[in-house]
Amino acid sequence: MDKKPKVTVIGAGFAGLSAAALLAKEGCEVTVIEKNEMAGGRARTWAKDGFVFDMGPSWYWMPDVFENFYQLFGKTTSNFYELKRLNPSYRIYFGEQETLDVPSTLEKLYELFEELEPGSSKNLDSFLAQAKYKYDVGMNEYVFKPSHSVMEYFDPRLAISGIKLQLLGNMRKHVHQLFKNEKLRKLLEFPVLFLGATPQNTPALYSLMNYADLVLGTWYPLGGMHKIVSAMQQIAEEHGVKFQFNTEVSKIVVKQNVATELATNKGTIKTDFIIGNADYHHIEQKLLEKENRNYDEKYWESRTMAPSCLLFYIGLNKKLENILHHNLFFDEDFDQHAEEIYTDAKWPAKPLFYACCPSVTDDSVAPDGCENLFFLIPIAPGLVDSEAKREEYFNLLVKRFKDLTGNDISNNILFKRSYAMNDFVEDYHAYKGNAYGLANTLKQTAFLKPKMKNSKVTNMLYSGQLTVPGPGVPPAIISGQVAAKEIIKKLKKA
Repeated sequence: MDKKPKVTVIGAGFAGLSAAALLAKEGCEVTVIEKNEMAGGRARTWAKDGFVFDMGPSWYWMPDVFENFYQLFGKTTSNFYELKRLNPSYRIYFGEQETLDVPSTLEKLYELFEELEPGSSKNLDSFLAQAKYKYDVGMNEYVFKPSHSVMEYFDPRLAISGIKLQLLGNMRKHVHQLFKNEKLRKLLEFPVLFLGATPQNTPALYSLMNYADLVLGTWYPLGGMHKIVSAMQQIAEEHGVKFQFNTEVSKIVVKQNVATELATNKGTIKTDFIIGNADYHHIEQKLLEKENRNYDEKYWESRTMAPSCLLFYIGLNKKLENILHHNLFFDEDFDQHAEEIYTDAKWPAKPLFYACCPSVTDDSVAPDGCENLFFLIPIAPGLVDSEAKREEYFNLLVKRFKDLTGNDISNNILFKRSYAMNDFVEDYHAYKGNAYGLANTLKQTAFLKPKMKNSKVTNMLYSGQLTVPGPGVPPAIISGQVAAKEIIKKLKKA
């Protein structure tokens, strides 16, 4: 490349950071435009009075994806943070004094299954072998495809793989055929709650998530999840990427099917390529003229979205008892809550919820003698959000937390901050206030997702949770890599 091509990335989430770093490494002049005050997107941090909260992702799964990304730059995970495997991985509360701790070793996991359902370890062995196959094929052959066309999948090897991946089966049937114990079924179905559909409508392919969970393990980067963001930003900056924070794009100027510049609140940016890593719907419907969009509003209305969520970040002036780093509360009906998220969208009557207490693992995220706690309820996107509704659910959670764990926090709250759909819209322009992108249904998998390439604007691509390969931190990192490679291929042809 005689002249450095100028690439502008809209949004400094994981996919944007990934794409920016790779393009800069290949010799591009890269600028990342971010509307918020720091990198990370939904993985920003919030600090108050000595507490540091990860505002978004809190589960570190698929450590190989992070390691593989760092190795592209001659680095390794340990160059940036200390990674600790959690043991137990997490705890599930099924009722008062009725818990299940998920062990971090396979030996203990098999013992747990045998204890709850004698003879089930044989089926677990089969289930995990299938899940490993799906993970290996999915992560090595599927997720790195740009999915521009169905033709990318017309390969005899992939056709055979597709059958073995159980794309046409569903998670509910897959799990229930092998296991009878309701606790084990809930354990195996839990990861799909955040994938955007009921277990009945989620392809059995996604048992690969169980392999990531039960075999590869649940980890934590000491210092918090934002350590990943800092690592990726550091790599990007070392390769010359420039960041413009508190900068919002208001328009993408397109001339003769080529995006030439971006109008922002801080001036105009000329560019040769654009990667849209902000909310796909927002970029198309608000930043591009109608004739330059891949999709219209009707298309987006027809999409099935993954959940939004109601979050509470809480600073406590005491230590908690009987709590792990990750805690899932399945004391209410799983199917009813899923129905109220995905089918009959409404505020849940009796929600399942999640409590994260990273200060159990990491002293640095809370002052001495204090606890860093956050609650999360998955909810349907697009609901009417209000302070009164948030307060109603907070009181419900505090009571349930007390009843199930014995921890009464009502008189120990130094502060709390709520975060829900209105905030996702305000901070990220999230379509319908979604938190997790598109649902991973069969009709929204691979080449059936919103396209990575803008078919009307020749120098523009999209990355992130609303395009391939899908939502989650590891898929977002991969999405950025795929988008970057598409631009690199185009540059090499020029």
